[in-house]
Amino acid sequence: MAEIRWQKSSFSGSNEGGSCVELATGGAGAGLRHLRESDDPGVVLALDAEKLRSLLLAVKAGEFDHLA
Repeated sequence: MAEIRWQKSSFSGSNEGGSCVELATGGAGAGLRHLRESDDPGVVLALDAEKLRSLLLAVKAGEFDHLA
């Protein structure tokens, strides 16, 4: 199985231990993108590219703001 290499969001700042969103490709399931929150790294969303794109567009549009 290919190793998953996580990339930290550039908007997360440089402080270690701070909350951030991380994105990765690789691992089991070719073609999947992996998304996780750094403060709970055991919970990972695995999405194909189109579903990840839809999720990111919805977040940017504020569709989940009422959950905050």
